[in-house]
Amino acid sequence: MSVLPDLHLPYVQACQNLSQPENPFIARVLQEADENEISTKGITLKLAGNNHLVPVPRVTDDDLGVLVSVLGQAAFVTGLDLAYNLLTDAGAKTLATFLQENSTLQYLNLMFNDIGTSGAELIAGALHSNQSLVHLRMTGNKIGNQGGMFFASMLKVNSTLEKLDLGDCDVGLQCLVATAIALTQNKSLKAINLNRPLLSSQQEETTVHIARMLRSNSSLVELHLGKHEMKNFGVERLCDALYENSSLRYLDLSCNNIICDGVKFLGELLKRNQTLEILDLSANRIEDVGAIYLSEALETRNRTLKALSVVSNNITGKGLVALAQAMHSNMTLSHIYIWGNKIDTSTCVAFSELIAVDRLQLDCTDVAPYEVDGQVLLAELSHGLAKHRYWSPRSAAVAPGAANASLEIVAVSEY
Repeated sequence: MSVLPDLHLPYVQACQNLSQPENPFIARVLQEADENEISTKGITLKLAGNNHLVPVPRVTDDDLGVLVSVLGQAAFVTGLDLAYNLLTDAGAKTLATFLQENSTLQYLNLMFNDIGTSGAELIAGALHSNQSLVHLRMTGNKIGNQGGMFFASMLKVNSTLEKLDLGDCDVGLQCLVATAIALTQNKSLKAINLNRPLLSSQQEETTVHIARMLRSNSSLVELHLGKHEMKNFGVERLCDALYENSSLRYLDLSCNNIICDGVKFLGELLKRNQTLEILDLSANRIEDVGAIYLSEALETRNRTLKALSVVSNNITGKGLVALAQAMHSNMTLSHIYIWGNKIDTSTCVAFSELIAVDRLQLDCTDVAPYEVDGQVLLAELSHGLAKHRYWSPRSAAVAPGAANASLEIVAVSEY
């Protein structure tokens, strides 16, 4: 029989007992939770401070102390979204203690708080013994290279965590190398975001180590390497490794320094690879030659890639039309994103035809055709592989597993 949760009243009582003023935002979320029946999967408390039409009082370290005292008795709370709040290392200490004692929390989102190196050490340390947490987002907390090293050490021990997001955390060379080495041993992690590290070297040592890891790792299905200053040398190393890898499905190489010569290696890989489903090349400079390399692979040999982003790659109509033509013969590729390139009349006609014959759905691309004085043009749609990487609407307008939700392309349990 379904039961209603009981969170709001214990929270009010805990505030009184601890002489801590109530946070009206927390109180409202708990009250709303109490009004809904608990599903078999438990509930996620959405306490993110950024996705509200009316500004809310963001969660502080003191607020968090009261909240976890209530959650200690609430085994039905399996998810906690604390993104965009005011949590510091003191809050991280509270969470670390909670993670060591809690055996039901599966999802914890701490992105864009103020947690530093010492907070990262505490949270990573707690995950040495925690056996319930499956998905952790640390994005945007400036934990630095040393903080990242603590998570790399944790990955050698933890066998429960399946998704880890360390993007925009100011990690460095040593952290990336240590993480790559840890993932040669770790058999549980399925997705990792290592976007925008702080790298001083131009030698691409990190890519070499990550490529070496991909040769032996058989569990990783999603890898984000955006803003790594990756060049053709690094792409070649990754492609060489992926010939031997049969698990990776989502490869994010956005915002790098990849040109057409690097895409040639990717084109050859796509002709033989049977597992890669999503490829993000946004904000590189592959130009027409690179787009044609990809279109040739997709048109003739590849039948596994489902989503491709070539946004902002200095591609003209020649390359974009080649990709559109490839979709007529390749029925597997369902999502393609092209905005930010040099869209001409031939591009507009080619993509409007794809949409007109239902080969390409409007929610699977970032362009929509319209007509002015008999001429077909394309308008931008706000779609893309990273659409909801840092924000998600409170309404249920977007399905959780939508193909444009980063780190949520496919639910963990479906792998």
